[in-house]
Amino acid sequence: MERNEALAELKKYVKNKNLLKHMYACEAVMKILARHFGEDEEKWGMAGLLHDIDYDETKDDPVRHSKVGADMLKNLGLSEDIVYAVKVHNEVHGLPRVSLMDKALYATDPVTGLIVAGALIKPQKKLAAIDVPFLVNRFHEKSFARGANREQIACCSELGFTLEEFLALSLEAMQGISRELGL
Repeated sequence: MERNEALAELKKYVKNKNLLKHMYACEAVMKILARHFGEDEEKWGMAGLLHDIDYDETKDDPVRHSKVGADMLKNLGLSEDIVYAVKVHNEVHGLPRVSLMDKALYATDPVTGLIVAGALIKPQKKLAAIDVPFLVNRFHEKSFARGANREQIACCSELGFTLEEFLALSLEAMQGISRELGL
């Protein structure tokens, strides 16, 4: 599936502009991580782009979230590794993260929220206004961006990254699409 086809499918199910921006951010981070590991950037990006395709339908039922999405992606003909990565990004299911892509998507999902929240507290409200030390400080403030699960972000260690390295790559990726994100 090409990106434009995936985007058309995504927009059939997701109407919230901020949720779409979250998925664009996850796509960008997943692509930079794939590049780092010498993996397929388009495949990893697709997992990031589509990981919350079912969110509007399942937001009030976390037990169904990502299982419904995985089924949707399977029915669309996406590869089994993307389908599994999407399924396991929701820790509620207790499924093991096996591949690098699984681990990357799991850590990427909440880090984008932390980075967006960091940009939004700056007067400029721009990703260019923040850096890694700023994000590390915000990471350690438990009251900041409460929805950004710190334990999940810290799982970047499963990929061999320090927190600083993971934040640096994630921020770089998101700054690369700052116009699309409106930040």
